[in-house]
This record gives sequence, structure tokens and C-alpha cells, in this order.
Amino acid sequence: MLQWARNYRRDQLAGDLGAGAIVALMLIPQGMAYALLAGLPPAAGLYASILPPVAYALFGSSMTQSVGPMAITSLMSAAALSALAPAGSVLYVTLATQLALLTGLVLLACGALRLGFLSGFLSRPVLAGFTAGAAILIAVGQLPLLLTDAAAHPDVPTALIGGVSLALLWLAKGLLLRRTGEGSPWPVLLRLVPAAVIGAATLAAWILELDRSGVRVLGSIPRGLPPLGLQYSGAHWQSLLAPALLIGFVVFVSSQSAAQSLAQRRGERVLPDGELLGLGAANVAGALSGGFPVTGSISRSAVNDAAGANTPLASLVSAGLLAAVLSLPTGWLAPLPLAALAATIIVAVAGMIDIAALKEAWRYDRADAMAMIVTAAGVLALGVERGVIIGVVVSLGALIARASRPNIAVVGRAPGSDFFRNVGRHEVETLPEVLMLRIDAAIWFGNTDAILGRVELELASRPATRHVVLVMSAVNHIDVTGVLMLRELNLSLAGRNILLHLAKTKESVMDRLASSQLPAELRGRMFASPGQAFRALECGASGG
Repeated sequence: MLQWARNYRRDQLAGDLGAGAIVALMLIPQGMAYALLAGLPPAAGLYASILPPVAYALFGSSMTQSVGPMAITSLMSAAALSALAPAGSVLYVTLATQLALLTGLVLLACGALRLGFLSGFLSRPVLAGFTAGAAILIAVGQLPLLLTDAAAHPDVPTALIGGVSLALLWLAKGLLLRRTGEGSPWPVLLRLVPAAVIGAATLAAWILELDRSGVRVLGSIPRGLPPLGLQYSGAHWQSLLAPALLIGFVVFVSSQSAAQSLAQRRGERVLPDGELLGLGAANVAGALSGGFPVTGSISRSAVNDAAGANTPLASLVSAGLLAAVLSLPTGWLAPLPLAALAATIIVAVAGMIDIAALKEAWRYDRADAMAMIVTAAGVLALGVERGVIIGVVVSLGALIARASRPNIAVVGRAPGSDFFRNVGRHEVETLPEVLMLRIDAAIWFGNTDAILGRVELELASRPATRHVVLVMSAVNHIDVTGVLMLRELNLSLAGRNILLHLAKTKESVMDRLASSQLPAELRGRMFASPGQAFRALECGASGG
């Protein structure tokens, strides 16, 4: 905790101050836009951008993670709360802070229990599919704000503001993709275009008094910082628990992905359990200050890093500037057209649809590509919460499916060496009465049938076999079912006058086998290496 502060250097200050100011400019339009997406007053987005990054700076492990509102968590919050209260109502706002509190407590509990390893249970393709589906839902949901007036009728001034804002933001996004050279200031400058577009749209709406013609505008934002305290509804704790678990999971996985990628580039280390504590503290802080669930933002974190951030002090600077904005008169925000905020959201989430990831997954592994498609379709057809569950189930299903079908190769000796290779891929030497099989996975109850089936399949095509050698060099674990399978295989082969041998068994696996009856029952031998087994059986010295 605060290790970065104890080792802070004066030469890091300029980068942290500059990055903090730039991220604050991003957070003003983003915070308000994501609050509207969550069905909350715009000020809630600013409230959720002040104390949460401060709490993360105290407990988190990433040096450049920017914590605050994000599109996916806003959409998930809206999906959870809309069934419990009308959007924007007092109860709705109360439940939003309560949801943030529960999300934070879930994350803190997972951090205390050291459950950071759970981030690996949602594969990258599944996460990409979930993100793409959520992005499409978000973009479609913003079209009414982009094109219609307060009466939900098509409106030319609204569509004009939304269309121009969308075009300018899209142009800036295209330039950003082209101007990403090392040391170039363009990536940081172009990231500030949304703030400039929002400012220009607000100025135009104020000058032309567009609110009188039906254009929906932001309206007044309360001046001053939110009062500290917790609002909750005692009747809704149970209703919010399941959404909090799902949101907490998505918060951790998405934040961990962003933090890890930045840390690797900077030669730093991110601690998964520390991230759980930092994100949990951030959400609890958001709940105490009138916010809603927050997470680490991939785009803002990248900007924070590119703008020169060295430590979490940059996030503290951003929080301080946002607090100053709320402490000053906020009337200048009132004429901000909602169509411009909708355009900001649409362009932001469009980058979350990663077609390149789908193409790469399709080339590399069709199963991963199908998992990505199924997850995205689940989000679109069934909603965000069910989409998260589908993503987790698909990830676990793919993991179990792969683990239950281990790679098993028939191997032989490479000529003139002691290396053993797959007979289907290399020119190797084999013995007519010896079947050597290399098992490239742990042996557990889920794959024992597959291993037995492969042994029987190979024996059926090699009737002259008198020795079966299982090369165990890649087996790092064996459970009770696996040991029983080997004992049964040993007896079954012995009944057919075939000896079972083990070769190059790891010490950890040998310790397991030593506590069983297999070593005493084994009709064949335990060889130190495949080469030793090959030479012994080649000479006929295969004693039992």
C-alpha cells in the first residue's frame, strides 16, 4: 500500500501532473455520458470519477490504471436496476450506490481470499465476444438520443448536432489509428477531441438556444461535491447480489487485462489480488460518494500512460481537478446537447468491436472463434447479465473439453539421437513389438477414458505389440482416478500378454504413485527416460 509514494521521485512529477490534467478533460464528457447510459443523472458520472481513483491509488497495484465509469459496467448497472425502479428516480439512484457497495464488497472479499487467479477463467475470445455484444447494445440504445427530440420524434436540429459530432469524433478516431508513432503527440491530442466537440456543441446550443426548439440538453448540474454517506434500500440487498457478482467479475477481468498489458510494456508487475483490493476499495468509495459501479478503463489508462503518467499520483490529480470543476459554477454545462454525448458513447464503444480478433481466432482455433460468436449472440439475444453467464460457461466448457481430450502422440526415436518425436510428423525409429505413447497433459478423471480409448485404438492397429510404454514427461499431475486407470490398464494388458511400462515420470507424479499400489502391481518397468526404455526393450531386457 502506497509503495509508489514512499519511492516517489521529483522527476516523475511533471508527467503525473500533465497526464492527470489530460485524463480529467476526458472524464468530464465520459463521466456524464456513462452516467446517462446507466440511467443516472449526469452528475453521478462526475461523482464516480473523484473518490474511486483516490481509493484505487491507495490499494491498487497498477501505476497507470485509470479507474472510473465505463460503458460496459454502466450498461450492466442499467440492466440490473431498470427492473427494480424507474430510471432516474430517487430509489434508482439509491440502488445504484447500493450496487456499487455490493460490487466493492464482493471484490474486496475475493482479494482477501486471494482469488485473483479467477481472471483466467474468461478467455480472451469470450471476453472479446461479450464486449462486442455489449458495444452493439450500447450503440443501438443511443440512437434515440442521437436522432429524436424530447417527444421521441425525429428532429432535424438534434440529428444535425448528433451527426456533426459523430463525424468529427469518427474523423479523430481515424487519425488516431494512423498517427501512433513513438513519441508522437498526436495520440494524446486526438484523445481530447471529445472534450472539444462537447464544448463546441454546448456553445452552439447556448448561442442558438436549441433547447427551445426541442433539442434535449443536459440541464442543470448541482454545484459542489457530493455529501459522503451511504444510501440503501433494505428490501433490495438480495435482488442486487447476483448483479453485483456478475459486475464484479467483469470489472476485475476487464481491469486486469488493461493493467496487465500496460505493466508488461513498462516492465512492471500487476498483482491480481492487489487489483481486487484496489477495485473493491474504489467501488466502496464510489458508493459512499453518490456514484455507481466503476472499473479500470482500457482507453483512459492507455491515454494516462501515453500522456506521461508515472504513478497513481496522476489519478489523484485528475480527481482533484474534477472536484474543482464541481466546486465552481456548473451552469455552463446546462446547454450541452445530449445528442453530442450520445455520439461520444457510440464512437467510444465502436472501438470495442474487435473484428480483427475474430479473424485471428478463426484462423488459429475455430472453437475459440465460435465461443466469441456465441457469447456476442448471447448478449444480444438474452441481455448483458445472461451474456456474462454464457461467456463464463463457454470458457469453462472449452477448458473442460480441451482437458478431456489430451494430445497423445505415438513416438519413436530420431535416428542417431536420444530424442523422441511424433511418428506422424518425423522420420523416426520404432520397434515392432513396442508401442510408445506420450501423454501431453495431466491425468485426471475427465480424460482417463480418452487415454484408455487411444491405447486400445493403437493396439487394434498393432497386433504384434508386446510392450506399451507411456512417456510421462509432460504429465505434471495425476489424481486418484488416473492412478486407478493405470492399475486397470496394467491388469488388462497383462491378460493379453502385454507389459505396461512408464518412462520419465516426474518426481511429483512419482510421489503420488508411490502412495498407491501401482508400483507393486506394475508388470513392466519404470524407466528414467524414453531412451532407456527403447534401448532396454530393443535388447529384449524388459523384465517384469
